[in-house]
Amino acid sequence: MSGVIGRRRLLAGMAGAIAAVPLVSCAGGSGASAGRLRLAFPAGGATESLDPHTGSLFVDQARAKALFDTLVGYADDMSVVPRLAESWQPDPTGTRWRIRLRPAEFHDGRPVTAEDVLFTYRRIADDATAAQSAAHFADVDFGASRAISATELELVLGAPNFEFPSAWGAPATEIVPAGTTDFTAPVGSGPFRFVSFEPGGTAVFARFDRHWSGPATPAELEFVPMEQESARVNALLSGQVDYAHDVSANSVRLLEQGGRARVHSAPFGTMQALLLKVDRPPFSDPRLVRAVRAGLDRQALLDIALSGQGRLGNDLFGAGLKYYPPDLPAPARDVDAARALLREAGADGLSWELQTSSVDPYFESAASLIAQQLGEAGMRVSPRIGPAETYFSDIKEHGVASLSRTAALPVPTFLGQRMTSDAGSNNYTGYRSAEFDELYGRALATADDARRADLLVRAQRLARESSGNVVWGFSGWNVATATSVAGVRGAPPNSLDWARFDRVSVG
Repeated sequence: MSGVIGRRRLLAGMAGAIAAVPLVSCAGGSGASAGRLRLAFPAGGATESLDPHTGSLFVDQARAKALFDTLVGYADDMSVVPRLAESWQPDPTGTRWRIRLRPAEFHDGRPVTAEDVLFTYRRIADDATAAQSAAHFADVDFGASRAISATELELVLGAPNFEFPSAWGAPATEIVPAGTTDFTAPVGSGPFRFVSFEPGGTAVFARFDRHWSGPATPAELEFVPMEQESARVNALLSGQVDYAHDVSANSVRLLEQGGRARVHSAPFGTMQALLLKVDRPPFSDPRLVRAVRAGLDRQALLDIALSGQGRLGNDLFGAGLKYYPPDLPAPARDVDAARALLREAGADGLSWELQTSSVDPYFESAASLIAQQLGEAGMRVSPRIGPAETYFSDIKEHGVASLSRTAALPVPTFLGQRMTSDAGSNNYTGYRSAEFDELYGRALATADDARRADLLVRAQRLARESSGNVVWGFSGWNVATATSVAGVRGAPPNSLDWARFDRVSVG
């Protein structure tokens, strides 16, 4: 999530490895104290911190959501809903956005002010921060932007962007107090306050009674590091934890047997993709990208890797979301066509390495299937398992092919991060197209929603034909809780209700 220039950078960086995609949600009103809620997540090792602007793993995002807050969040359909921002309004050009804040305070009693928002966004945009969401604010003119009052500010952009509010709810855009430089014991405005944290180990947060939405239900949260999915499932079944993050379809039956646990699912919320770097050999030859696409058996990947719980992908992100192109032709496997493309490119027996990881419970089985399927088409594919802690940062720069997943995001945000020529390392496939960039830039500058939709659809159809983003499927997202836990539902990844624990209770 970084490194874009000009108007196309404004919506980039949403998912950071985004990539990354946990999910739980909390519903209902506040209730009696539920004691300590124990949450099993994969951790990031000794390099972890509680800086909300630099983390890219699921657990980073979940901890940030507990300690901090953002101006807006996303509803289930990825539309923008208020959080710290009470209201906002652009001028007719789409370059000046006036934002009014709701009454809220930080854990140390200071009010959340316009200066805190300006400081936060300046910090995120500063290259020295290496913020995951830097691209969102690269086109903000901070010299012209200003605090109008303690609770009102104006953000000025260098170019029109009528999708700008969606940037304010992105992962790693949490508001911090002005002047903050130390995050060893951070102060935020979230529903929980800091108690303790050990990098790569546990984190404990306590309820903040003066949160603007009311006190949280649990008295404490404890994040428990567990890398392997099997360990999280076993810990839940044995009563060591109350919540298990990221549960595969294969574990659902085990968890639900005899009412031993509850599984909460959001269907089709996560893109599963094979990313081919088209800016370096061998996939700088578009015939070889087409050969890979033709050689994949997507139905088998869905049936086996996803245990039949998902939907087929069509080489574009965002199926079912606003701006997703209608009436795309269904992809079909054609091994003969794949072999013919290899021969035409002079690449019979092409060998390449496929990066994968345990960071997603489906990746390793999908990698084995892809290697087998493409072997039938005449390629020699060697899966290589990389460390989960650094996987999404590693695949940005290294290798030629990798597996990836991305949670639900506003479609324009994904395009800005992953597909524009100036998206930097967040453009995982190295796709470059002046025509795509022009269509995307015009879309952001268009106030009329129907005209903007047409431009975005045209841009996506173009990218589908020539990028290295091979979306083979969409998986459901599962989390599990003990039967004593209430207030959790399946919600789309990256939605407001994802990874929120303030209304969860333990009986």
